[in-house]
Amino acid sequence: MSPWLSVVCVLAVAAPATEGEVVLWHAYRAGEAEALELVIDDFRARHPEVKVRVLQVPYGAYPQKLRTAIPQGAGPDLFIAPNDHLRDFIERELVTTARGVPADRFDPRLMSALTLKNESWGYPLAYKTLVLFYRRDMVDAPPRDTDELLATARKLTGDGRYGFVYQASLPYYHAPWLFGFGGKLFEADRLLPFESPAAIASGDFLRRLTFEEKVTPVDISGALATELFNRGRAAMVMNGPWFVSEIAADVPWAVAPLPVVTATGMPARPFVSLDVLYRTARADGSAGAAVLTDALTSDAASLIRARVGRQPVANVAVVHDPVVESDQLLAIQARQLASTEPLPSQPVMQLAWDPYESALRQIQRGARSPEAAFREATARVLVLARPLPKAAPVRFYVLGALLLVVAGLAYALRQAKRAQVLADVRRSGPAYAFIAPAAIGMALLVGVPFVMGVGLGFFEYEGSQVRFVGLGNFASILGTNDYSPFEPMSFYFTMAVTVLWTVSNIALHVGIGFGFALLLQPTWLLGRGVFRVLLILPWAIPNYITALIFKGLFNTQLGAINALLMKVGLPAINWFDHFASAFAANLATNVWLGFPFMMVTILGALQAIPSDLYEAARVDGAGPWRRFTSITLPLVGPALVPSVVLGTIWTFNMFNVVFCVSEGQPEGATDILVTEAYRWAFMRNGRYGYAAAYSLVIFAILLLYSALTKRLLASRVAEAI
Repeated sequence: MSPWLSVVCVLAVAAPATEGEVVLWHAYRAGEAEALELVIDDFRARHPEVKVRVLQVPYGAYPQKLRTAIPQGAGPDLFIAPNDHLRDFIERELVTTARGVPADRFDPRLMSALTLKNESWGYPLAYKTLVLFYRRDMVDAPPRDTDELLATARKLTGDGRYGFVYQASLPYYHAPWLFGFGGKLFEADRLLPFESPAAIASGDFLRRLTFEEKVTPVDISGALATELFNRGRAAMVMNGPWFVSEIAADVPWAVAPLPVVTATGMPARPFVSLDVLYRTARADGSAGAAVLTDALTSDAASLIRARVGRQPVANVAVVHDPVVESDQLLAIQARQLASTEPLPSQPVMQLAWDPYESALRQIQRGARSPEAAFREATARVLVLARPLPKAAPVRFYVLGALLLVVAGLAYALRQAKRAQVLADVRRSGPAYAFIAPAAIGMALLVGVPFVMGVGLGFFEYEGSQVRFVGLGNFASILGTNDYSPFEPMSFYFTMAVTVLWTVSNIALHVGIGFGFALLLQPTWLLGRGVFRVLLILPWAIPNYITALIFKGLFNTQLGAINALLMKVGLPAINWFDHFASAFAANLATNVWLGFPFMMVTILGALQAIPSDLYEAARVDGAGPWRRFTSITLPLVGPALVPSVVLGTIWTFNMFNVVFCVSEGQPEGATDILVTEAYRWAFMRNGRYGYAAAYSLVIFAILLLYSALTKRLLASRVAEAI
């Protein structure tokens, strides 16, 4: 979603507050949302003079909506969000300092994570950190150190079961081992190189868990970890408090702090993420916002959130409540809090997550040593953190744009006079009046966002500052100054992969579609209608659902495809370890989705061919191949070519399959242009201008392709005439 579209969405759901009204945003769900509603209801009953409007925002779009809504004056007075965006919020001037609530109300360790420049920038409501969940019917006692963890996991691994399961490729889940081995991420707000001795030791431990001992599976998602735990195929799971709501009611479970790292004698130290109540500039001077802030951070509200939402809360007075102390999850969270690291809020960390995750993927599959993988991750972060393009003089670009507009209008008027368009418009005035509402709607929904997207490609954002950079983004994309044209992050490498992806898919779509169309053409085929319905189902199912299904089928250790390979005596394949196998997984998914469209198109064209032509060809002695090449192909071609053009455009921008199946693995090698543009916008610290420029390059490529195919079709029609 572009920033401009985000603005439209925010304005649509968040009307400006009326006078005296306090607006609160949050992204809570389930029990946490229920607890917050109880707190708000109690506040409304106690303070009827204060109007409170609460808006629940989807978590995935939350930070972006805040960045776009607050500067536009359509944002909240107060909002609840994690602490990892704190510095970005400060730089963009989205939040103000915390005032009016005593700091000693909260755990000082949590308050310190919100203190910058000798100022407090929010109120900690709750915290979340990773702990060890285990099944009591499989594990007698939780492991005290990593040696015990390995020994216990080793005994419980085998026959489709795993001793220890967690999302090992995510940096958030690897942090306990990194810090437990003595590693650091930052020093004086400077991101340290990833390949420190402690980091390498943590990578060796990860490699031992996944690649050597194989007690921890790879390619694990949160949903899959839950499924394995509920079905008794995972004895221990490292997860956060949100995991409790996913555990089946009949599962005997318990929770414990993470073990001590045997090699260092230090406890594993996971990240602690805070749920923070922030104030915006709109809250300054608002008596209602001050009263609501005090109520939301009070011990009474904290107790409701702890009891109802089962949130580990930040208020020190609530920790010793009998109900809270008797809740094993909250008690263990409080114990684990003593051995945690605050989730980094430095903006550069937003650039580091993706390269770090890529390094962890390589390590857990044995593709690279920890030292080499972490060294490459450091190099990628340096590329992503390179300075933005310099500001460009605006007047030259404005003058050039005006000249282009004048030249375009002059050319359009000249063509209109030649084709007598103006006279036709006058004669057909009523017809144009009828289509005017649809034309206006298309202009607003398509034309305006397109023009804004074009303009966005000439700007860059740094904090709250917008800078005109002219063609700087385009020069950076096409110049590839920071990496070789043969590296995955290069535009030219990604372009080559996109072309290979498109050509391979279209060839298979047409070939398989043609084959099935020929098989389904005979009228004597029994059950022909049933087969047609079955074969069109892959196209009818939403492609992102199919992509997620195929992602599971290609799972390295738990996927059905590897299970079938092992059944026939073949080794399992790590599908996403190498470019060829990962590309093949993407290709198989998209071929399954795309061949029905070609099949239906070709089948319709085949049925329009008169049977007399085939009869005459048989009489003349033409064999099956001659009839196919001389009759079928020439007559199907006119219907097939537009379908190929349309299919090419669809496939060129097939985001869902690439993003959901291979996720760009290995190391971004299977990303195509559209997924790379998405990563620049939403996974690399909000480089929206760069992503918009990337999108314009994609648009130019497809526009050129359309123009060439149009000319080709016109020449073929002329030859036929």
